Amino acid sequence: MGGLIAAKALASHFEKVTVLERDALPTKPQARTGTPQSRQVHVLLRGGLDALTKFFPDFETELERAGAVRARVGAEIRIELPGFDPFPQRDLPFDTLCMTRPLVEFVARRLVEQQGNIAFQLRCRVTRFLTSPDQSEVVGVRYDAAGGESTTLAADLVVDASSRGTLTLEALDSIGMPRPAETEIGIDLGYATATFDIPSAAPPDWRAVIHRPAVESGRGAFLFPIENNRWHVNLNAVHGETPPDDIKDFIAFAKTLRTPTIYDAIKDATAVGPIYRFGLPCSVRRQFEALERFPGRLLPIGDAICRFNPAFGQGMSVVAQQVGVLGRLLDARTGTGGRLDGLAQAFFAAIQDVLAAPWSAAENDFIYPKTRGQCPANFQQRLNYSGALLKLAAEDADVHRILFEVNNLMKPPSALRDPHITSRVAAVMAASA
Repeated sequence: MGGLIAAKALASHFEKVTVLERDALPTKPQARTGTPQSRQVHVLLRGGLDALTKFFPDFETELERAGAVRARVGAEIRIELPGFDPFPQRDLPFDTLCMTRPLVEFVARRLVEQQGNIAFQLRCRVTRFLTSPDQSEVVGVRYDAAGGESTTLAADLVVDASSRGTLTLEALDSIGMPRPAETEIGIDLGYATATFDIPSAAPPDWRAVIHRPAVESGRGAFLFPIENNRWHVNLNAVHGETPPDDIKDFIAFAKTLRTPTIYDAIKDATAVGPIYRFGLPCSVRRQFEALERFPGRLLPIGDAICRFNPAFGQGMSVVAQQVGVLGRLLDARTGTGGRLDGLAQAFFAAIQDVLAAPWSAAENDFIYPKTRGQCPANFQQRLNYSGALLKLAAEDADVHRILFEVNNLMKPPSALRDPHITSRVAAVMAASA
């Protein structure tokens, strides 16, 4: 997804954009080898959808036309949080779209393919980045083509959207530049997704369910409607526990959740296809912004910079917003000499605001005693504040709306630090003391 969005952004600034893709891309929405996590539940937050529509004005319409399911946030999505089972359901003035990851990717790719100066090179594997004689910048890539032959491609700018960022790190090693420092939050997340036909007796008071885990169990779940009148149901657990891939055991696992909502919904529903499992050992943030030097004309994006606990559903939305930053930087440099000079450093600095809120959410995994990493010094204060903020939002629809906007990356966290809100949160904390 990061590569597709970046290609669209770059097409306005370069004569030709080439997308190098390892897979043979399907002609319909379906999972592929190069995205093993694509069979899991995926969420496109409202802030991510808004970022995508800036590049693809018809994106929301095309998703719905392809089968995405529209749900009213607040009113039709039941959110279960420890202490709030459920959180008050209100008609917040936003819709979200629910669908599978292959559908999102397919619609985005179809729109990218309409851009005349973007070309796809399929079934090719990039093996390394090529550097200039003085090793100050990247000037192209070497890749193995579909027939196995090694080929080079020169480029004015190389964007690494390969998820792990291994090629960028290897390029830094090869030219003697230090790798960025990394911050890890070790959570050992295990998760499994099953698909069910939506039964005729489906509950009428919600279309989707988000069940956040309590500290004691670490077990969470999601249920979202997807195309073809089906549910995607994801069960997840932390620190080495993995939900089962047998349907009877899967449903039994759902019964152990704090509430019976999801269990009651799926216990008599018809399962479709196998259960798919996946795991993530840790969230990782690379401090590229702290490097004193970085190769010119190279730009890593997405998971290569920051990889989040997928249970927060932030990945696609964050990379869309990162590419929005890139687009604005290139727009500002249009018509100037040396418009690519220092682009990476400017990009790394500018995306810190984009990363702040989702990384703060990832730090919430320190609620579990076994979580590895450096817990923020003020973590308990943050928990106390967040608990009081939730109580206030449960009582006040306006605060609820702002909290939703921040959690969905529509507004920065500073929106919740408005004096009118902080003073009321302080009063809730004082009353609870």
